[in-house]
Amino acid sequence: RLLQDIGPKYAQDYVTRFGFDRDKHPPYLTMALGAGGVTPLQMARAYAVFANGGYLVQPYFIQKIVDDRGNPLGVANPARSGDEALRAIDARNAFIMDSMMQDVTRYGTAARASKLGRRDLAGKTGTTNDFVDAWFCGYQPSLVGIAWIGFDQPRTLGRNQTGGAIALPIWIEYMGRVLKGVPHAERVAPSGVISVRIDADPAAPEGARSGSDWFYREFLPPLPSGPAPEAALPSLPGTAPAPVEERGSIRPVPSGY
Repeated sequence: RLLQDIGPKYAQDYVTRFGFDRDKHPPYLTMALGAGGVTPLQMARAYAVFANGGYLVQPYFIQKIVDDRGNPLGVANPARSGDEALRAIDARNAFIMDSMMQDVTRYGTAARASKLGRRDLAGKTGTTNDFVDAWFCGYQPSLVGIAWIGFDQPRTLGRNQTGGAIALPIWIEYMGRVLKGVPHAERVAPSGVISVRIDADPAAPEGARSGSDWFYREFLPPLPSGPAPEAALPSLPGTAPAPVEERGSIRPVPSGY
């Protein structure tokens, strides 16, 4: 429904902000289901946008070439996130997406990542139709890791071979090793986002009736009468209760926003 609202052509153009090939993503509603072609390298570059606060960086494989005496013949000098690199999305957009993907590694399909004992991980599982491809794309703010399982000639991996079942364990094993001794990173909320306490379905269990989520200041949801929204604090959004998913419905954007 969201893709239908913004239009497939707009989405096709938008994915190029993350380094994806426009022609590999035909402008049809099936884009919402993951139709299109991507490589693990492209996914790593795209997820780096969320990890670094909204910048598109250029991947490279060779950092330095030296001669037999150790003199450098060539050194990679790619644009880094910040003022040097192209801004792909607003910092607020990156922050809110990051907040949602942190929940995936805590309470969602990648909850097994919590075994690493870190609160600075985020990511998303992915499985294509008929279990042909299994993905887990995730990161810590200083490192992106992509796990993909599939065949050179596409065919099913087997029943229930999902991203969470077979790709996620690879990612967990890798990140557990490379992040050993790396300090936990704290996300700082950018200016213009607000943490808002929200109420779920009144019929939900008592402990799951409320939570909080992040919103653009200018796109706050309609609020019932009560205390004003909390101001965004420079701390991990994970310190607040997990947002409650409202299943089975999508609320329209209120008029005037």
